[in-house]
Amino acid sequence: MENKDNAPVKRSELKHVHDNVHGNIFLDPIFLEFVDTEEFQRLRDLKQLGLTHMVYPGAVHTRFEHSLGVYWLAGKAIDIIKKYQGVELCIEPFDVKTVKLAGLLHDVGHGPFSHMFERGFLPKVLNGDKWSHEEMSVKMIDHMVDEHHIDIDSELLKKVKVMITASDHSTQKAKEKMFLYDIVANGRTEIDVDKFDYIVRDSRACGLGCNFQPERLMESMKVVDDEICYRAKDYLTIHKLFSTRADLHRTVYTHAKVQAIELMVIEAMLKANPHLDIKSLIHQPSEFWKLDDSLLKKIETSSGQELKESRDLIRRIRRRDIYQFCNEFSVPKDRLEHFKDITSQDIVCSQLDGTSLKEDDVAVSIVKIDLTHGSKNPVERINFFTDYESNNKFLISDEGISHLLPVFNKDVIVRVYSKKPELVDAVSAAFENYQLKIFGRTTQVHRTPEKKRRRTLSFANLSQ
Repeated sequence: MENKDNAPVKRSELKHVHDNVHGNIFLDPIFLEFVDTEEFQRLRDLKQLGLTHMVYPGAVHTRFEHSLGVYWLAGKAIDIIKKYQGVELCIEPFDVKTVKLAGLLHDVGHGPFSHMFERGFLPKVLNGDKWSHEEMSVKMIDHMVDEHHIDIDSELLKKVKVMITASDHSTQKAKEKMFLYDIVANGRTEIDVDKFDYIVRDSRACGLGCNFQPERLMESMKVVDDEICYRAKDYLTIHKLFSTRADLHRTVYTHAKVQAIELMVIEAMLKANPHLDIKSLIHQPSEFWKLDDSLLKKIETSSGQELKESRDLIRRIRRRDIYQFCNEFSVPKDRLEHFKDITSQDIVCSQLDGTSLKEDDVAVSIVKIDLTHGSKNPVERINFFTDYESNNKFLISDEGISHLLPVFNKDVIVRVYSKKPELVDAVSAAFENYQLKIFGRTTQVHRTPEKKRRRTLSFANLSQ
């Protein structure tokens, strides 16, 4: 097996793929054995950004191309380290193959509709049980190897699975070559090639500019004391990585209309679950690989009466009759530490006299955006070096770089939606009243748009 793993690959054996972000990507035969399976090909039917394409039409790229991109960047990262420090760090072909395979397979256990399935739907049906796409990826890898009789070193496979799930490096203290675990899913600093790929790919797909350049960081990284470190002069580039990610969360991933659609899809899936038993598919890889974004079409084209409510919700989305965004407010900084999620009941209990809102008339979304480390600055836990000849690593605080950088690194935004257009005014008034009761003032920066309030009147006239 060792000879097989270390044998040079013939150029004629490489699979050439042209990617719209990274250009030419080449796949070795061992990686093709995984790619050419129904479990990996399933990723073509999972949109990388879930339902975001209903607001950003270009966001139709998939987990498939993202996985190829992470595979390619993982290979580039380990090749750069090997080029300059390969002898010093004893980097072997085995290590290179392990890192690249981890990049390729890191999302093979992902659910449909991006993170909405895992964070929005499953918590409501699992009754406290935990589920993560990383753990499912590990199960899926074992299933693929067994199902397709893939001949691969068991130790290599073990390390691949740890690289995918090892977000907590405290469990890896006894491992050698710890820096290898910093490349694909970095639990120490959150700087990894997974972010490098999706930040650039998502920005491009949504038609947004992206000033962050991952190539600069990859070319300048250096391993010091078994940890990937960066030049001190690249501090602002790293900060831009985290701020660009936060901007994507605010403007794309948690866009108000995207969230309105997600709330409707979650509700449709909850109503369909007793009949389709969706949650029963999430435990075994042999069943899970059959679950993808086509679930919505399955519900929408069904004819059974038991799925009518779910079907009606999906058709509302198709006809752009989505839940109406009423307003939002950013939780004050002095309330963030002890913030308790706001519910539909809280809003309904704050309605004004003369209205008759019910909990089912209101939807609430809590948006939490940070720079990957809560309210703390993630860059302050990253080690830097002065120059390539130095083997000393050190931390840098914002104060030593710039006074223009943010002093707070977390936002919690509360958004409220009306499920019925004619109730926008009532829901908006109840939301404002809630803020007055809790904060003594309305913390939102604007009133509900007048065109939505006028829509209330038009719906009322139509109903007469």
